Amino acid sequence: MTTYEYKVVPAPKRGLKAKGIKGNDARFANALQTVMNEYGADGWEYQRTDTLPAEERQGLTGRTTVFQNMLVFRRAIPAEPTAPVDAVSTIAAPVVMPSETTNTPELVASREDAVQDALTSDQPDAAEIETVVENAESDEKTVAAE
Repeated sequence: MTTYEYKVVPAPKRGLKAKGIKGNDARFANALQTVMNEYGADGWEYQRTDTLPAEERQGLTGRTTVFQNMLVFRRAIPAEPTAPVDAVSTIAAPVVMPSETTNTPELVASREDAVQDALTSDQPDAAEIETVVENAESDEKTVAAE
């Protein structure tokens, strides 16, 4: 269902001068046309003109009723796209075909051991990291010397 938002603006009360337009009627039509084109450029669609009563103050304590001409515009509010209820089932997951080498008992055991080691090991401190780096550097020097 399409929903709309509305904008109500006062109709112009005076004509608008422009080159080549003569006479009060033509100037007033030009003012009305200008207002309608401005709102139309912003996506507002002209609906109707209404004359509505408005109560105004007159003097210190008096009130009087005046009538205002209002232009009514509307535009459609874009509907937010909604995902289908079964959107999770429509998403395709990558299919991984098992090969004979990926699930060997030795490989599964080594993966489980690696996961267990990662879960149970503490964070190495700076001294342990330094020792590992020194050992790696000495191994590189030994290999380079041979």
